[in-house]
Amino acid sequence: MAVDALDTRILRLLIEQPRTSVREYARILSVARGTLQARIDRLERDGVITGTGPVLSPAALGHPVLAFVHLEVTQGHLDEVGGALASVPEIVEAFSTTGGGDLLARVVARDNGHLEDVIQRLIQLPGVVRTRTEVALRERVPHRLLPLVESVGRTAAGSPK
Repeated sequence: MAVDALDTRILRLLIEQPRTSVREYARILSVARGTLQARIDRLERDGVITGTGPVLSPAALGHPVLAFVHLEVTQGHLDEVGGALASVPEIVEAFSTTGGGDLLARVVARDNGHLEDVIQRLIQLPGVVRTRTEVALRERVPHRLLPLVESVGRTAAGSPK
């Protein structure tokens, strides 16, 4: 899906001012409200915008420990194990991967003991051969997409129409 300069400006506003109204976005961008709404609808329909809810802090919810757990899975059991991961509330994301494991899960925990309990639960899932865990010490680059949006926008602005 092509993202043009106006789309980039819209996405920037949505990221920087997520609680602003569509009417205010239209005013800031000097575009008609209908045009803006149509653009937002298209960005949602095309999967560029995937959510609008609040971003929550696991630490503020009492889970300050963050770990990345690599899971090696018995061949042919990837879907089964992936489905089982969804039943573990401390797993906030999981991905199929290449490399040293088959799945990578982002796990949050109350403390190191709780993390160990979660890992033990994962090891016991049918199809899990072994796990390898890396505990995050400090966030160095928070989750962000604005630099990517700006890069895509620069590329779109420089491409021929």
